[in-house]
Amino acid sequence: MRWLRARLAIGDDEGGSAIVEFVFIALVVFLPLVYIVAGFSAVQRGVFASTEAAREAGRALGTAPDPVTGQARAEAAVRIAVEDQSVQATDVVLAYAPVGAGCEAAGSYQPSLTPGEEFTVCVTVTVRVPLLPEFIDANTATGEFVVERDRYVDR
Repeated sequence: MRWLRARLAIGDDEGGSAIVEFVFIALVVFLPLVYIVAGFSAVQRGVFASTEAAREAGRALGTAPDPVTGQARAEAAVRIAVEDQSVQATDVVLAYAPVGAGCEAAGSYQPSLTPGEEFTVCVTVTVRVPLLPEFIDANTATGEFVVERDRYVDR
């Protein structure tokens, strides 16, 4: 029996290596995986914020009695929608474009809110990925919503 114990004790010098392997695997696999998930979550949060902000701004502006009130309502709706997704409201741009021009032409158009008017509301949100420097802000998400004012408006 002693010879069996002596023979089995040959591998005793590897005691504690499982913890080292676990820590190594955790650092090499788990930490980058958590960072990737956090990065994708930040980007998706920006996409949700821009889409919801454009929709709510379009609804607020489309039902407003005049352009000044509509602009104030749209800006408040964008601020609320963006804060709901925990995105910084300083990284948001609200602009308008004619229907069919797309958000590339946004900023050159100001809605007059006449009955039957159609326009596109574009909200661009700058998405910041966690742990990256502030100067890396090339990731943007743009939400687009087409507004058609009612043709029959009580005045």
